[in-house]
Amino acid sequence: MIVRVSGEGQYRLDNADGKLSELDTAVVAAVQAGDEGAYRSSYDALLQFVRASGSLLAEDELVGSDLILPPPDLSLKEAEREFQGEGLIPD
Repeated sequence: MIVRVSGEGQYRLDNADGKLSELDTAVVAAVQAGDEGAYRSSYDALLQFVRASGSLLAEDELVGSDLILPPPDLSLKEAEREFQGEGLIPD
């Protein structure tokens, strides 16, 4: 799976669908609750998982993304438009 973090780059992740979905669900719950602290920590955890578990692709490697995550500085207000319903990773 190729995951793009907007403004940062693309990461190749292998066998990470379950963990990504779990982290996405936590972000959705925090956004729906309007909890800024929980949102920030859950979204940071999602981004950290992608960075730590994936391998960063070279800038000149052109590969389509399976998932595009918003930029790391996404505000809670902006996240309300992104993380709805099933979140970014539908079940």
